[in-house]
Amino acid sequence: MEATGTDEVEKIKSKFMSAWHNMKYSWVLKTKTYFSRNSPVFLLGKCYHFKTEGEYRALHSFHSSSAGISTEISGNVEEFRRDFISRIWLTYREEFPQIKGSALTTDCGWGCTLRTGQMLLAQGLMLHFLGRAWVWPEALDMDSCDSESWTSSTVRRLTASFEASLTAERDPKVLARPPASRDWDVTQRRNEVYHRKIISWFGDSPLAAFGLHQLIEYGKKSGKMAGDWYGPAVVAHILRKAVEEARDPELQGVTVYVAQDCTVYSSDVIDRQCSLVDSGKAGTKAVIILVPVRLGGERTNTDYLEFVKGILSLEYCVGIIGGRPKQSYYFAGFQDDSLIYMDPHYCQSFVDVSIKDFPLESFHCPSPKKMSFKKMDPSCTIGFYCRTVQDFEKASEEITKMLKSSSKEKYPLFTFVKGHSRDYDFASSPLHEENDLFSEDEKKRLKRFSTEEFVLL
Repeated sequence: MEATGTDEVEKIKSKFMSAWHNMKYSWVLKTKTYFSRNSPVFLLGKCYHFKTEGEYRALHSFHSSSAGISTEISGNVEEFRRDFISRIWLTYREEFPQIKGSALTTDCGWGCTLRTGQMLLAQGLMLHFLGRAWVWPEALDMDSCDSESWTSSTVRRLTASFEASLTAERDPKVLARPPASRDWDVTQRRNEVYHRKIISWFGDSPLAAFGLHQLIEYGKKSGKMAGDWYGPAVVAHILRKAVEEARDPELQGVTVYVAQDCTVYSSDVIDRQCSLVDSGKAGTKAVIILVPVRLGGERTNTDYLEFVKGILSLEYCVGIIGGRPKQSYYFAGFQDDSLIYMDPHYCQSFVDVSIKDFPLESFHCPSPKKMSFKKMDPSCTIGFYCRTVQDFEKASEEITKMLKSSSKEKYPLFTFVKGHSRDYDFASSPLHEENDLFSEDEKKRLKRFSTEEFVLL
């Protein structure tokens, strides 16, 4: 009887906290974000501009010449909005099934890094199943929104607010819709099936492969419990474990690699890509590479800004998770020195993704946010997606060039090293001066990285 009474108290406490957090975080979609019409906007490898094409191309050439980045250029505000809204947005939820081992039915106030980690993985899966060119056909007309999340009038106001922030006239042209055909309809149906399936993998139920309930179970192996705050590096390892344990046949062609001590070991990545796909069948897996890093010491070092912008300019980038201390955001783009992000700190009602035709609107964000790079917390995790071994080799070469050009005399954020991690396991072999790869300062930095934030499951 005493245990039952305690359970009831915990449930009442949970509901009270849920109501409080719902009120506390309801501001997320109400704040305005202003964009300049004079600067290009980058979103996960795509570039948008709100000026005439001729004026913009000069700006783009100047920005990308040092890193040799080849970026798809597109104009028009509507195209940017359609692309942004099409990204999967995962936020705080309430009234979902109780988390095992606790009385919690909401992640408000503590689950933001898990949510941003989910968004990072979701973007990787979208690239894998849908491709970067895919956009949600209903992105610009979210009329059937859940009234508890936002109303269509709210969306229209947010849209008007965004468009009003661009003080110049927009190019009225939009991408022409492909002519209706049987093949096009088949492709659309196939894409919508995967769109829903990807979202369902992140549903708030114990059975969802990458849902909060499963992620918390994997987090227990690193000493984290429901209600604890998770750092971006810990979440990277949790995501790796979740993908490894996923049983859906559709997910057998994807793997996750997490960099060790800011080092990506190329042979380890390729081994993961060339591992058996399913039932002993040979094949090549796509890989999502997650790199936990620090953008400075106690504060973010603004010297890393150009590198971060360069990363977000790459089409195989799946985003960056980090933000402020105890507040995680999903960064997907930038304009000038401000990063564009999606905010998980918005409490929405539970959606049962197991039902047919579950509502999609609350999984897409109508309102981009911006944050000055210098306000970021140094701890973050960067993500990339590579479909083939050739893609990985090309990506590693391109990123290495960017790292060299941005690091100058300071230590680079991370490195790509040929060989396996065991080849550099100095703990099992004596150190010799000629193969000592790191200076004393660098060793201290790596040692600091290997504690607390960098947890192996």
